[in-house]
Amino acid sequence: MAPGEKIKAKIKKNLPVRGPQAPTIKELMRWYCLNTNTHGCRRIVVSRGRLRRLLWILFTLTAVALIFWQCALLVASFYTVSVSIKVHFQKLDFPAVTICNINPYKYSVVRDLLADLEQETRVALKTLYGFPENTSRKRREAESWNSAWEGTRPKFLKLVPLMAFGQDETGEAKDFLTGRKRKFNGRIIHKASDATHVHLSKEVVGFQLCSNDTSHCALYTFSSGVNAIQEWYTLHYMNIMAQVPLEKKINMSYSAEELLVTCLFDGVSCDARNFTLFHHPMYGNCYTFNNRENETILSTSMGGSEYGLQVILYLNEEEYNPFLVSSSGAKVIVHRQDEYPFIEDVGTEIEPAMATSIGMHLTESFKLSEPYSQCTEDGSDVPISNIYKAAYSLQICLHSCFQTKMVEKCGCAQYNQPLPPAANYCNYQQHPNWMYCYYELHQAFVREELGCQAVCREACSFKEWTLTTSLAQWPSVVSEKWLLPILTWDQGQQIKKKLNKTDLAKLLIFYKDLNQRSIVESPANSIEMLLSNFGGQLGLWMSCSVVCVIEIIEVFFIDSFSIIARHQWQKAKEWWARRHAPAGPQGRDNPGLDVDDELPTFTSALRLPPAPGTQVPGTPPPRYNTLRLERAFSDQLTDTQATD
Repeated sequence: MAPGEKIKAKIKKNLPVRGPQAPTIKELMRWYCLNTNTHGCRRIVVSRGRLRRLLWILFTLTAVALIFWQCALLVASFYTVSVSIKVHFQKLDFPAVTICNINPYKYSVVRDLLADLEQETRVALKTLYGFPENTSRKRREAESWNSAWEGTRPKFLKLVPLMAFGQDETGEAKDFLTGRKRKFNGRIIHKASDATHVHLSKEVVGFQLCSNDTSHCALYTFSSGVNAIQEWYTLHYMNIMAQVPLEKKINMSYSAEELLVTCLFDGVSCDARNFTLFHHPMYGNCYTFNNRENETILSTSMGGSEYGLQVILYLNEEEYNPFLVSSSGAKVIVHRQDEYPFIEDVGTEIEPAMATSIGMHLTESFKLSEPYSQCTEDGSDVPISNIYKAAYSLQICLHSCFQTKMVEKCGCAQYNQPLPPAANYCNYQQHPNWMYCYYELHQAFVREELGCQAVCREACSFKEWTLTTSLAQWPSVVSEKWLLPILTWDQGQQIKKKLNKTDLAKLLIFYKDLNQRSIVESPANSIEMLLSNFGGQLGLWMSCSVVCVIEIIEVFFIDSFSIIARHQWQKAKEWWARRHAPAGPQGRDNPGLDVDDELPTFTSALRLPPAPGTQVPGTPPPRYNTLRLERAFSDQLTDTQATD
């Protein structure tokens, strides 16, 4: 065997291709498949037959795809929560209880302020429905509408005209002020009503609101005349009361001594001193029991009606405003001490001449904030200013957002909510078009066009009392004979008349039991669990471990990049050598041999010229550069003998 061939064979035997020393990526992948612990890759190389090899390629790629899919699901579900419900039996703090009379102000006191409004309301009712006379509809229509307005001309119907038109009529409406039909080109917004129709025809009633320049008008209609008149009356009522000072309004409403006849908590007597005044624009003077401002928070150690709050309320139905409220009774709401009582939204109504028992169950919820949910801890990260002097809640955020938008768009605040900083309540004198602006803004709020629902978020922790209400007639027929005279005598200093059962209501609020339920969210996953799940997926589909993953990263990224970089560097060196090589045939006697200063490798050995089979006489001896190359190989491979 020629010396060159022996050198090639010895290099193949003693210098096997391993890892980064592989000359090509193909050989590197072959080396990886033969040496890795992932069985699928090994079977691709050692399997015989194209079909079997193709199947193993398919199986391996499917397993890899499943690993990526399962790991993606694990990452996507990492920020999930597990909910645990715990029940504690312990002594419970009693919540704050706010009680309001449905009628905000004594009718005898506010009658002078509302005299003109009530006169126009009564005339409008008489004009349309024959109220209070029992006249026929034909006779009412035959009478002149202007005859009802003899004397002083109306101002409220001029500001917000009441109109009536048939549902089949379009473009025309009958004005209450003139009694004539006129064309109407504005929008007609119909407000659905569940009240019973008070007339037999298809005629509907509404009122017209316009902007400052009267270029934009809208007709708000109701299927029931009751709702239309009450809505129209309430708008003017808010405008009038917005101009009354707060101190005067407090004096016009009910005092705690008038509203609260008797009080008992946990078997101990209480009185008006245990209640804190809270003035609501639409409900007048309300009173909060167990408010933190009054004294320390009260608690109860037993469940049942005997260990809760028991009060008897004096409603005084004779002082009710007939157009503002159509029902009698009181409203009560259970809330935290630092929470604003939204009595108009979630209050429970108390009926007169009835004993209302409200049993409570306390539930406390704790939610995880970002990235698990969009809740907020205290509302500091919500871009809405809290205009209420209370703890943050979703309801407070929504109302604050609407009031802020109201001030921005209309220049004033809605009367039935607290005032934002540096703002005034809406009234005709300063804001002539506030009603039109308010209704347009309210429609946009319902359609979620103001962005309040998008920025307001739920609180992460809150308390909720589940209420169970039951009613019983009170006082009974046999007990009212002695009970009412005693209550009249007890209230002789505050009430100058004999009490009737329809003027009274009894309220009992208590814990049904002392079981406090806590709903707590906790992370369902952790980093340790995620890594463990990753390892399970790798072992299930590829019989692989974390070390195998590191090996894959090394081979497919580091070693592959090294081979590519080495090839590019070799090409650059060859290009540079060719560009700066000296001209002439010196050193180029054997063009098949490219001498490199580096140690020989398997690739450079393959480029050795083949040895001639027999030596031709007269052939010149080899050059010294070839001998130096052979000597270099001999030094590296000590067991190679240069013999024939």
